[in-house]
Amino acid sequence: MLIGKAGPAITGICTSTPDRIEIRGKDFASEIMGHYGFTDFFFFLVTGEKPSEQQRYFLDLLLVAIAEHGLTPTAQAARMTLAAAPDSLQCAVAAGILGCGTVVLGTAELCAKVLAEAAARVDAGEDPDAVVNDIAARTRREGGKMPGFGHPIHHPVDPRTERIFALVEERGIAGRHLDLLKRMRGAVATAWGRQMPLNVSGPIAAVLMDLDFPHTMIKAVPILARTAGLLGHLAEEQKRPIGFILAHHAEEAIAYDPTM
Repeated sequence: MLIGKAGPAITGICTSTPDRIEIRGKDFASEIMGHYGFTDFFFFLVTGEKPSEQQRYFLDLLLVAIAEHGLTPTAQAARMTLAAAPDSLQCAVAAGILGCGTVVLGTAELCAKVLAEAAARVDAGEDPDAVVNDIAARTRREGGKMPGFGHPIHHPVDPRTERIFALVEERGIAGRHLDLLKRMRGAVATAWGRQMPLNVSGPIAAVLMDLDFPHTMIKAVPILARTAGLLGHLAEEQKRPIGFILAHHAEEAIAYDPTM
């Protein structure tokens, strides 16, 4: 039984014969291997185009920016999984990535949606400042959180954000989405009555969108980046295990109350 609406039975990603692998129309061995770095290849797989120097530079920068942030919930989940199943490296990585959601690691996707809405409204003739103020006020009024704003550690500023902004300025690639994001800072401060740090998820979305990376695939960047970070944690876990220590401290930190 066919479920859902199917497209044509075609893929443009990859095919192979006994003596050739072809990826998006290019011979993998002779045209890609040795010619594309991994960042280039990722961009090519997602978009079908080899990135420009600016696209490659900033995609690489943003992958690095979000790859690692200490003993986050994703890292703890991965390390505890490996402690329980030391023969299942792939399961430990998966355990960490499965936590990529609307609170931790997945907020760049939500930032992209906000920026896409704002850009569409500006294209339709609305004033940019009026648009971002309306979006911030509406989000606050509805009891929501503004994606890309706030951080439990980094305040008043996220150092990753400031470094990205500096490199964007240095290389002259700021576009409409980054402009809207910067305008959003004041709009959020007005709506919430206080300044909130713009965390790294905001510039990840804005810079990628300004460089024509598909906004529907923004979440792929933190997923790919954090996979590398998790593998670093898991390499350490194999040598100096702390997964069961993390689990032990969780047990100690939570009280038992059968009436709850």
